[in-house]
Amino acid sequence: MAAWAVSTAAAHAKVREQFGRPIGQFQGVKHRVAAALVALEQARAAVWDAARALDSSGAGPVPDEARLAAGVAAVLGPDAAVRCAADAIQVLGGIGYTFEHDAHRYYRRALSLRMLVGEPGGWTEEVAGLAVSGVRRSMEPDLPREAAPIRERIRAEVAALAEEEPPARLGRFAREGWIMPYLPEPWGRGASPLEQVIIHQELRGLRRPNLGIAAWAVPSIVRYGTREQQDRFLPKTFTGEIVWCQLFSEPGAGSDLAGLSTRAVRVEGGWSISGSKIWTSLAQYAHWGICLARTSPDRPKHEGITYFLVDMAAPGVTVRPLKEINGDELFNEVFLDDVFVPDDLVVGEVDGGWRVARDTLSHERVALGDSWGPGSQHTDMVKLLQRLPDLRQARREQAGRLWAEGQAISALGLRVTLSQLAGADAGTASSVRKLLGMRHAQAISEFCWSLAPTDPHWARMILTTRAFTIGGGTTEVQLNIVAERALGLPRDP
Repeated sequence: MAAWAVSTAAAHAKVREQFGRPIGQFQGVKHRVAAALVALEQARAAVWDAARALDSSGAGPVPDEARLAAGVAAVLGPDAAVRCAADAIQVLGGIGYTFEHDAHRYYRRALSLRMLVGEPGGWTEEVAGLAVSGVRRSMEPDLPREAAPIRERIRAEVAALAEEEPPARLGRFAREGWIMPYLPEPWGRGASPLEQVIIHQELRGLRRPNLGIAAWAVPSIVRYGTREQQDRFLPKTFTGEIVWCQLFSEPGAGSDLAGLSTRAVRVEGGWSISGSKIWTSLAQYAHWGICLARTSPDRPKHEGITYFLVDMAAPGVTVRPLKEINGDELFNEVFLDDVFVPDDLVVGEVDGGWRVARDTLSHERVALGDSWGPGSQHTDMVKLLQRLPDLRQARREQAGRLWAEGQAISALGLRVTLSQLAGADAGTASSVRKLLGMRHAQAISEFCWSLAPTDPHWARMILTTRAFTIGGGTTEVQLNIVAERALGLPRDP
């Protein structure tokens, strides 16, 4: 029912015109339909996981793990059907409120089924109780039989890595392509999706370096950089000797990266770059930055942009840290005043930098969706609950809903993994996961802080997580991406 409602609303928004254009171009309508799709995907993952749990539970009493999965589905599924059907009526407008249109039938049925499933509060309390008692859902993919010999080979190689001293192991991580194994050799291992899953599982006991911003830059240098650039930068990046920052965002452009005003002017042997960047994470520690600058201002907006590698110690580079609301100084302003960049530090073609930048941004969104939110997960919430006295019923229900949402996000990640193993394109899944994950991290932090306001960790996290729905593409930008790429709604003119 939720899927019908979302597709019906999207189809109507594409063709219904008001004020001279399709209503799907209006951001309010676009975001409503995109948010309904996000709710649908979260519920779909929860229901899929419950069916998977029951399939594997066999005959006899239902195990607690399957009860937990079923409870999560009961919390999220009926609500998604009601919410999406109601949103469809709103997008359809007057026609959606008539008896002749089918929308009201779906809305009535969704309301009835939610009532028959049972009071949501009861399900949320059961979910909270099972989670606090230690019940967990396994989110490991079921791998095909051909995984066994691959695992045996990788396990033997990992065992050899484990015997190395940390400095030697780090060198082997870099040389043997373990850090980003999906990259082509020699920078990765050319690993298939199946091999990537197995490598991830087998390396859990060994800490691989966290590349930070470099995790977004490296794939673009591999794909578009020259061999000289790759040889110069990648080995030391993998060992942590080179730290990167991203010089994309500007004070006047914000999320509209193609609206940048930083200029690069041709000079003898290279380019002179002038302008300012902002929200540059770790710029005060970075050795190099990936930078976008406009090289042909007379060309269309998304053309005439070039992708540069900038030495952060070069004359003319000034970094000013910005203090954030949690007291950290992660972000920076960076001022570029006639900074010379030689021709051999242009990545890709001159004036063709937007293509390279889109590659970088695609990795940024995936990375953010996977890694942001430390200390703000549903599992961390339960650790706090286990230390506190019994909660009031309303609090238990809130905790159960938050757990259900977090478990569904994990199930959505597993569905994406299985889709990739089957050779399918994950599509807009990274944007959907980021939307869900970032808002969920904020909700977890707010809830836990309200339970333990004197806990230094949660007092910090409630402030830290406010950045999650801004960095790497704001919630509003992500909703636009979902609406336009997943639902085919028209772009803004």
